[in-house]
Amino acid sequence: MARIKIINKSSHPLPSYQTSQSAGMDLRANNPEPIVLKPLMRAIVPTGLFIELPEGYEAQIRPRSGLAAKKGIGLVNSPGTIDADYRGEIGVIVVNLSNEDFTVENGERIAQMVIAKHEVAIWDEVESLNESDRGAGGFGSTGTA
Repeated sequence: MARIKIINKSSHPLPSYQTSQSAGMDLRANNPEPIVLKPLMRAIVPTGLFIELPEGYEAQIRPRSGLAAKKGIGLVNSPGTIDADYRGEIGVIVVNLSNEDFTVENGERIAQMVIAKHEVAIWDEVESLNESDRGAGGFGSTGTA
């Protein structure tokens, strides 16, 4: 478990897990006026949340499957990453991929946030790589379905 400092300038409750085994916490829109997204339009939706992550952690911002399936609403930068040294307001880049207008209401659950540990990579520059069964095959090369 990671302890994370948070400032909540919204009028909504803190993000929380909906079930005991949920990986993500729902983020709510914090917009005083509704935001109308026409088809293929995108907007940065404020949340009113500011966090201080411990070093070695990130917050991943991901779409909500219900909004995607039912309304065609996704995130342009998915998953978005919030780095441990970012202190600004969490904003969610929402896109309307449907053929109908979509209105983001204040307090609406618009995305989910997953807190994850990450490693810092150290590059070892070499002249060759070890062989593998897959080799250089990519973009569907490992299956026939």
